[in-house]
Amino acid sequence: MNKLLSCRFNMDTNRVEARFEDGTTLAIDCIAVEDEYGSTPAQRAELDWLLCNRPLEYAQLVLGGEMEHYLSLGCDHGRLED
Repeated sequence: MNKLLSCRFNMDTNRVEARFEDGTTLAIDCIAVEDEYGSTPAQRAELDWLLCNRPLEYAQLVLGGEMEHYLSLGCDHGRLED
């Protein structure tokens, strides 16, 4: 896949819809991500915060295989701004 251009959270389907530079689109199933990585209430809250406030970063973490590492650092949404 090419460069990730944009993402948006679709509340109706509970998916993050990602669009890439080459025109490819991808839908990330957020329920599956939450089931895989959201083992504590704080982690689930962090995933929800990312979905609503930073869907692009959410998609990058999922696609890059970094979600587990991100959540292991502790749930503090401000980390994305570092």
